[in-house]
Amino acid sequence: MSKEQALLTPYQLGTLTLNNRVVMAPMTRSRSNNEGNVATAMTAEYYAQRASAGLIISEGTYISPKAVGFVNVPAIYTDAQVEGWKLVTNAVHEKGGKIFAQLWHVGRMSHPNLLNGELPLAPSAINPQQQAYTQNGFEDTVTPQEMTVEDIRQTIQDFKKAAANALEAGFDGVELHGANGYLLHQFFVKAANQRSDAYGGSIENRARILFELLDELKEVIDLGRVGIRFNPSSHNLFGMTIDEETIPTFEYIVRKLNDYGLAYIHLTEPFAPVDNVPGAVSEVAKHFRPLYNGTLIINKGFTQETGNGVIEEGNADLVAFGVPFISNPDLVERFRSGATLAEADRNTFYSTGAQGYIDYPALSA
Repeated sequence: MSKEQALLTPYQLGTLTLNNRVVMAPMTRSRSNNEGNVATAMTAEYYAQRASAGLIISEGTYISPKAVGFVNVPAIYTDAQVEGWKLVTNAVHEKGGKIFAQLWHVGRMSHPNLLNGELPLAPSAINPQQQAYTQNGFEDTVTPQEMTVEDIRQTIQDFKKAAANALEAGFDGVELHGANGYLLHQFFVKAANQRSDAYGGSIENRARILFELLDELKEVIDLGRVGIRFNPSSHNLFGMTIDEETIPTFEYIVRKLNDYGLAYIHLTEPFAPVDNVPGAVSEVAKHFRPLYNGTLIINKGFTQETGNGVIEEGNADLVAFGVPFISNPDLVERFRSGATLAEADRNTFYSTGAQGYIDYPALSA
């Protein structure tokens, strides 16, 4: 009798018992093309189809109107949006699944056309030279407005309210999006943060917003139901560049998070090779695993084989899969049976409607 795959063994995530170690990664799908950007019954069906994952992390959901950076994304700052998400959490829980809400503020990775004509807010007034997806398609980013201390405090309160809203909506927890060049990531990295106040300069100052945020969050949610996503080796992507302090900054953050009793940290392997980038880390899970005592999720380009391997090697506890979950709603069952995976249609990743969203069949169908 062959031994059970590591990915398919149960895992105790704080007070939550996960049926397996396969995580559905957060993926923007742009299906909330309605007034108010509300999750719908179709959103609920999409997530329920994938509820056999040990844990689902929702697509990023905007914490405020100032956080928006992508068209047709369901948000979580209005009562109507909370009601929409209740459809999703109920559907997932009815199938025996667990789901966290990813709380999102894009910072400078936005455009005035998504912000009622206002400039995006960011740690410093530096254009990331990227593109934002607006109602007009992809548009070049602009130079953002540097946040005041009051802006930072308000943003922390917006995250806090969004976490409370997520609990009201029935989510099992929340994930803070601290990766991929979005607001929190912008504070951490010198390429985006050239402030001279308490939120810039030293490593401790650039990390300050995260720990102030966690101190506020614990007033509305048990930190054992809070995860954080990081992308430490992002280079020449999302407006981020690696310098001599980038990895030490993430090392400082990860070590300090040992004292917070979080649900997990969710790390991403490099999106592009960084072997020749001075100061970069090419094997993120292997590098950060010894620094963190809690649950570690790893993501980016894993297969069934490499996913089992990274758990068996002890470099991660859970593995997050993105694109395979788009076209394989029953990904866990396919891993169990060794079935072939269906290919995803990239043309429908950010389109609207059911095609490429809820019409991928399960094997049993």
